[in-house]
Amino acid sequence: MPGIGTIVNVATVLLGCTIGVLLGNRLPVRTRDLVTDALGLVTLLIAGTSAMAVLDDELADQVGDAAPMLIVLGSLLIGGITGSALRLEERVEGVGGWLQTKLESDADSVERHRFIEGFVVSSLVFCTGPLTILGSLNDGLGNGAEQLFLKAALDGFAAIAFAASFGWGVAASAVTIVVIQGGLTLLGLALGDVLPDAHLAAITATGGLLLVGVALRLLRIREIPVADLLPALLVAPILTALVGAFH
Repeated sequence: MPGIGTIVNVATVLLGCTIGVLLGNRLPVRTRDLVTDALGLVTLLIAGTSAMAVLDDELADQVGDAAPMLIVLGSLLIGGITGSALRLEERVEGVGGWLQTKLESDADSVERHRFIEGFVVSSLVFCTGPLTILGSLNDGLGNGAEQLFLKAALDGFAAIAFAASFGWGVAASAVTIVVIQGGLTLLGLALGDVLPDAHLAAITATGGLLLVGVALRLLRIREIPVADLLPALLVAPILTALVGAFH
């Protein structure tokens, strides 16, 4: 049944968040910070492996050996300018703040920031990876939801770690999962076929760099507005098609 993968994913995130909140209340701040640092390092590892898709043979065959790096660069620049103009980061934080107000109306400013940060960071981690795109499309195409089931298991464990540090803001990311993965599943139903390997490689490499930005936020190195860069995931296959047409 198309959409079952997203349903399972949401369930594991909510379950993981509940466990994380219950566990986090019993952990000292230093331990919770350490958990966040560990998750940041793992996110950096996943980001690195995803970014290596820029060396994919299918992508090089379609656009040439020198073009993949330029495609990723162009995607980030064009996507970043577009996202900044649309104020996506501000809007995502606004959604998190609105949800926090509805769910925890008596929270102070510190708790509010913690809720928003948990919502933003977990939404980006759960919705920018290659499994989100390929898994959701394949689920919509009727090719099975195995990839989303794998993602659901990974997200469930990640939700435990996130919620131990950020609290219930992580649970609010279920809304983002429904919108993003549900939308991609519907797109898969409409497309009738998966993206070409070259296009998917460009998206994966670009998404890997976005995850680097998420990792830097988790490690408290730099607050990169990753949400403003999300349009790069749409720009990457377009640039791949354009460059491939002239190659």
